[in-house]
Amino acid sequence: MINLARANASKSDRSGREKAAMLLISLGPEKSAEIFKHLKEEEIEQLTLEIANIRTVTPDEKEKVLEDFYQICLAQEYIAEGGIGYAKDILEKALGTQKALDIINKLTVSLQVRPFDFVRKADPSQLLNFIQNEHPQTIALILAYLRPQQSAVVLSALPQDKQADVARRIATMDRTSPEVIKEVERVLEKKLSSLVTEDYTAAGGIQAIVDVLNSVDRGTEKYIMETLEIEDADLAEEIKKRMFVFEDILTLDNRSIQRFLREIDNNQLAVALKGATEEVQKTVFGNMSKRLVEMIKEDIEFMGPVRLKDVEEAQQKIVNVIRKLEDAGEIVISRGGGDEIIV
Repeated sequence: MINLARANASKSDRSGREKAAMLLISLGPEKSAEIFKHLKEEEIEQLTLEIANIRTVTPDEKEKVLEDFYQICLAQEYIAEGGIGYAKDILEKALGTQKALDIINKLTVSLQVRPFDFVRKADPSQLLNFIQNEHPQTIALILAYLRPQQSAVVLSALPQDKQADVARRIATMDRTSPEVIKEVERVLEKKLSSLVTEDYTAAGGIQAIVDVLNSVDRGTEKYIMETLEIEDADLAEEIKKRMFVFEDILTLDNRSIQRFLREIDNNQLAVALKGATEEVQKTVFGNMSKRLVEMIKEDIEFMGPVRLKDVEEAQQKIVNVIRKLEDAGEIVISRGGGDEIIV
């Protein structure tokens, strides 16, 4: 009798964690495994425990939890399209006022829509006009929440005296209170501040600025790193450990160098090496046939003066190829601090 009463109570009053576990059960092991890949270890442990404690999921419960999940996903799409007000209006017309409020509340509490969604949909050049005259800390906060490619465009377009300062602030940023985030959103005259939860939101950090610097042009990256080396040598060194720049070709093994050279156009390589140090040139040439070395050297000699911008662009393209090969697992880049390779 007690167990039966407990079961009946649970059906009518499931916690959010129980509902999440029921959703995973309903989706099946393959889809649930894919979802687990995006969760933290602590969340996986909690959900696994909940799944283990749920003996059965009735057809009605399954239908209810899937319907709730569908409505929340739908609401999130509406928010992405036109904001919280737009989502609320559409849901009210479709489901009624109370149901719409319930869904919006679930969404803002459980899914924690990221701040500055409206900014991530903006064109970076337009965003620049809004924030370029703001305090560097404000700019850093906004860029920390953007996609790295967006932040890279904005960071590259900032005045040089601000670039390194903003980069340093992103790298040293840890957690920002909801009140500060809401205030910055209000300054940008948007209406998403109500989506911010009361929990402190983590953004920024070393990896955030590394992702941005990996996307900016070579000139901006070089200037920021040189400035940081002067202003904060320890921070610059920590960032360097996680980045790969053209000069880091010296740290690659011969096999990795030979691998990326197969992907590089000879003309592009000649331009990149035109502005490289003698040591880098020697390392690259040491992994090429004598005939090809002679051809590249002739190209470098006869191409005449080359704009620094063209050299940097060629070097950045080669770095992008190297990073792509690393992502594919075809070459290994030593990042320092314990990444040494043992053969």
